[in-house]
Amino acid sequence: MLKLKDISVKLGDFELKEINLDLDKGDYYVLLGKSGVGKTVLLEIIAGLIKPNSGQIFLNSEDITHKKIQKRKIGIVFQDFSVFPHLNVKQNIEYPLKGKKLPKSEKNDLINKYAQLTKVSHLLNRGTQNLSGGELQRVALARMLVSKPECLLLDEPLASLDVQLKGGLRNLLREINKNGVTILHVTHDYEEAIALSNKVAVIHEGRIIQKGLTKEVFQKPANDFVANFTGIKNFFIADFTVDNTAKINDIIEIHVSNSDQLKKGKIIIRGEEIILSNKKVDSSATNNFEGIIMQIIPYLNNHEVIVNIGIDLIVVISEESLLKFKFEKYSQVWVSFKSTAIKIIP
Repeated sequence: MLKLKDISVKLGDFELKEINLDLDKGDYYVLLGKSGVGKTVLLEIIAGLIKPNSGQIFLNSEDITHKKIQKRKIGIVFQDFSVFPHLNVKQNIEYPLKGKKLPKSEKNDLINKYAQLTKVSHLLNRGTQNLSGGELQRVALARMLVSKPECLLLDEPLASLDVQLKGGLRNLLREINKNGVTILHVTHDYEEAIALSNKVAVIHEGRIIQKGLTKEVFQKPANDFVANFTGIKNFFIADFTVDNTAKINDIIEIHVSNSDQLKKGKIIIRGEEIILSNKKVDSSATNNFEGIIMQIIPYLNNHEVIVNIGIDLIVVISEESLLKFKFEKYSQVWVSFKSTAIKIIP
């Protein structure tokens, strides 16, 4: 559907190098990376706002690399909303239809359809100056959707919204995608990627360093940068023995399911895969260690518990578990996890 082939561009000291992406129709594809790595630049290249130095862009097998912006059937919504302050909501949504030879009734039908989808129908006669961030983002989406783009490009659409507004807009983006719109969404927030995408690519220092199905990228990060950036905090350099044991710092021995005859590499254990208990638990987990809680860090939906077992392990638990088992700093505890929960990076 949308294909980027060897896209490269140099802008001053910044460079994107040989970017290759394939979006199928109906994909919700998230491009994940830190600020300043070129995510927005890539969207602007696809939209036609910046010309690449080399490479090609295809939409439905048609080369659109040198097509004008208006001829690309691609919509882009920027982080700052970019609505017209001198126009009301209805006029903003209608703007892309100006110059198109459509009957007035058809234009009104389109405006009403996308105003309803984005839940701004009640705002149509309002000015935009006093709208909230969430309302402005919905208006910007409706304005872009009214031109029926084949692919929608979103530049950090949730970045400037508070937690409550983010939830509602996430649901809207899912609904837009379910309505048949292919989406390429850039963000630095890995939780956003998990919540929305079916595919994800990680960009770092101007290159895509891993891409694939969201589940695969998050469960099998290609290197420690991807692991760290996608929220995995337990990764350790290990020496492997022939009996599938990983030795860390010559102190801790961890059983892994298959080290593929590696001698050295890194192991990754997600905090959610580790069980924390007050006493040793009889289970199928092959790894059981006694340790001491060094720190408990509260987050919005869970807690991170740092347990020293000779190395520091970060365990993710719920508020309910914290209260139920009365875990506290310097408590003696047990951690356990299965060998199959461990991912290995050569």
